[in-house]
Amino acid sequence: MDERFDVIVIGAGHAGCEAASAAARLGAETALVTLNLDLIGQMSCNPAVGGIAKGHVVREIDALGGIMGRVIDRTGIQFRLLNRSRGPAVRSPRAQADRALYRTEMRRVLEATPNLHLRQGVVVDLIVENNRVVGVELQDSRRFAAKSVVIATGTFLNGVIHTGDKTFSAGRAGEPASIELAESLRRHGFPVGRLKTGTPPRLDGRTIDWDAFTPQDEDTEAVPFSFATEKLGRDKIKCYIGYTTQEVHDAIRGNLHRSPLYSGKIQGVGPRYCPSIEDKVVKFGEKNRHQLFLEPEGTSTNEVYLNGFSTSLPSDLQQELLNLIEGFHDVKIIRPGYAIEYDFVDPRELSPTMATTRMSGLYFAGQINGTTGYEEAACQGFLAGVNAAFSVQGRESFLLGRGEAYIGVLADDLIRHGVDEPYRLFTSRAESRLTLRHDNADERLMEKGREIGLIGDLDWERFSTKRDRIAQLRNALDNTRLKRSSPEYAAVSGLLGTDLGDSITLANLSVRSGVSQEMIAKLLPTELQTDLIASELESAMADSLYSGYVAKQNAANERVNKHDSLKVPSTYRFSNISGLSNEMIERLERARPQTFGQVRTISGLTPAAIATVLVHLTAESAHAN
Repeated sequence: MDERFDVIVIGAGHAGCEAASAAARLGAETALVTLNLDLIGQMSCNPAVGGIAKGHVVREIDALGGIMGRVIDRTGIQFRLLNRSRGPAVRSPRAQADRALYRTEMRRVLEATPNLHLRQGVVVDLIVENNRVVGVELQDSRRFAAKSVVIATGTFLNGVIHTGDKTFSAGRAGEPASIELAESLRRHGFPVGRLKTGTPPRLDGRTIDWDAFTPQDEDTEAVPFSFATEKLGRDKIKCYIGYTTQEVHDAIRGNLHRSPLYSGKIQGVGPRYCPSIEDKVVKFGEKNRHQLFLEPEGTSTNEVYLNGFSTSLPSDLQQELLNLIEGFHDVKIIRPGYAIEYDFVDPRELSPTMATTRMSGLYFAGQINGTTGYEEAACQGFLAGVNAAFSVQGRESFLLGRGEAYIGVLADDLIRHGVDEPYRLFTSRAESRLTLRHDNADERLMEKGREIGLIGDLDWERFSTKRDRIAQLRNALDNTRLKRSSPEYAAVSGLLGTDLGDSITLANLSVRSGVSQEMIAKLLPTELQTDLIASELESAMADSLYSGYVAKQNAANERVNKHDSLKVPSTYRFSNISGLSNEMIERLERARPQTFGQVRTISGLTPAAIATVLVHLTAESAHAN
């Protein structure tokens, strides 16, 4: 062996970066091996972090001691909190990144990490003894020994790019695919499938008529991802919103034979929730336009990412289609869009630690497990890196349950159900989504991060102080009462135009329609109004808002789990159930479950859909009897 390490991580995308950072900071001598050290942390698709459920995951990673949240806070150029008008449980942070700065900052963070060694090279094979991985072999003949290996190869495993009738081997545009490693996994007996994803064209911002599009500004009060970030200070940019047209759709329909997605060249299954523009036009034929997001790649480049226009159509046709859109009449394409097919391994091969059950000492993280998205990859990398280090050190495995974190939901979904399409996380996948909020990720998980050894003293002290302040606010909301005789009662009652009873607690008042956070803040005890932090009061009020719903949700979950033997009639039509989405009906009809217990194990079925099916099956059973 040329070198020896405790842990080797293959691949330096978002999964690999989290895995390597976690393992090294836990004291394991760790090597991060990648094809190109200049592309560590590369954002292969859109230059953004977060989004619905995804933003929750980034905050969970940060609360546990991961690095993605800190890196995006330092390199983000537009921050927004999605779903501000909806309930706290489904609000989620999202940030546009300066792509080049994100990559540079991620490498800086990794290079400053003790015990972490960066190595450039192509891993072509696993070195296995007695069904245990003991190292890796590189294309240049180097051999590295390891006690644990994490594979986080993204789309590189046997990757093939499609643009029109042009097809070539690549991990992403301009970079070679990892063919030998893919063959090695097959040779060792891993069940391998094919998936597909894609990217849109990147445009020259100097050739865009920006006045034709609607600007999308950053939030006035931006929400950072890391609980350690006190202020976001980087230069900010605007994103823009536009739309396709019926003329564009007609042109796409007339050229579907030129799309490898419809000509039969692409066999892999693509992401349901991020379809190509060809898929949108075919599957949503009733729509005469589709939304586009113009996302600048950074503050020092003219390159613009056209979110919403993923395509594998020929590059000349991409240009023609864009020129049909108002504002793009003179636009120039810097990089055409393309589709990529790649290998993945059935994630039912995994344990909850991200370790494979087929071979000892081997862990998988990211798109190799059938997921899609930077955030889903990063949290898997974190789990794999922590557990790879723990296995070397003889420590007990680190696990997260479905009720503890979205990370636990993702891991459990993958291991129990596998995937039949690229997996994306949504808040609807979590039974406990009312308590798995982005704002309380530190309260849920930072103590665990401290226990495993990734939360330092400064962060722990900051968190402990914050936790005490929120506890005081919760106590004040529960125990501060407005009595009918008080002037505050009269003022609030008059403002709301309703009687509040003889007295009312601030907790009960806070959930009433028309009551704002600012109003509650003015009614708090005087000593709590001094130096009040709005986000902390918001968290305390969210607990009050959801307390009753959480109790009902827990009761509903218990009720669902007690009916596994309930029969599903062979002639039953799930399409007759109102309240089920087309996707849920499609999954149910395809699986044809015979019992409700089988319904609960169908991949991709949301808790809400499962509960809806139970109500109808119970009614059907009662009617039959």
